[in-house]
Amino acid sequence: MSKITVGIVDYSVGNLSSVRHALEELGYRCRIGADRELLQATDVLLLPGVGAFPTAMASLRSKGLADFVREHANSGKPVVGICLGMQMLADSSSEVRDTSGLGLIPGKVLPLQPTGWHIGWNSLEVSTDDELFKNADGKAMYFNHSYVFNAPAEYRTILARMDSLSEPFAAAVRRNNVAGLQFHPEKSQYAGRSLLDSVIKGLCRA
Repeated sequence: MSKITVGIVDYSVGNLSSVRHALEELGYRCRIGADRELLQATDVLLLPGVGAFPTAMASLRSKGLADFVREHANSGKPVVGICLGMQMLADSSSEVRDTSGLGLIPGKVLPLQPTGWHIGWNSLEVSTDDELFKNADGKAMYFNHSYVFNAPAEYRTILARMDSLSEPFAAAVRRNNVAGLQFHPEKSQYAGRSLLDSVIKGLCRA
């Protein structure tokens, strides 16, 4: 049993149950909520995400959690974002309308080109020697998104492509103690959960 406690941030638009189930199967203790004191007493914050960027950020701000997540990250504590949660780590997004993000990793969220939507399994290309991600190279993960995080190359740790001719997009990003996964590791069977485990433990050790 891991001694690490994960605080799953509940801002009313995330897919919480499947994330919690995956984490508990990995041996983590979980706390779900929007209460700052409850989340403050955890080792790592996790931002799940399903839905549109502006709605998610508005909900996060209305609950007073946007500044809290920034403070948590700026204090050196780990933050992990999944799918929309990863995109919210960016400076801004053009989805629906231009909306400011958390600004924890430089970049902007833009429409996925050329297809506009990506649903299903896709293999990963690890683009870094970062120990947290190296074992994911070539593994297949489950994606469901129509926007991508256009981050500078130095923060892109894993890439994916729609096909052999298309430009790669960021499937994972990291900046110090903050990391994001565009795919759903909790829905990606053993490979996804193994990577999520590696990321959380690696950030907690960093």
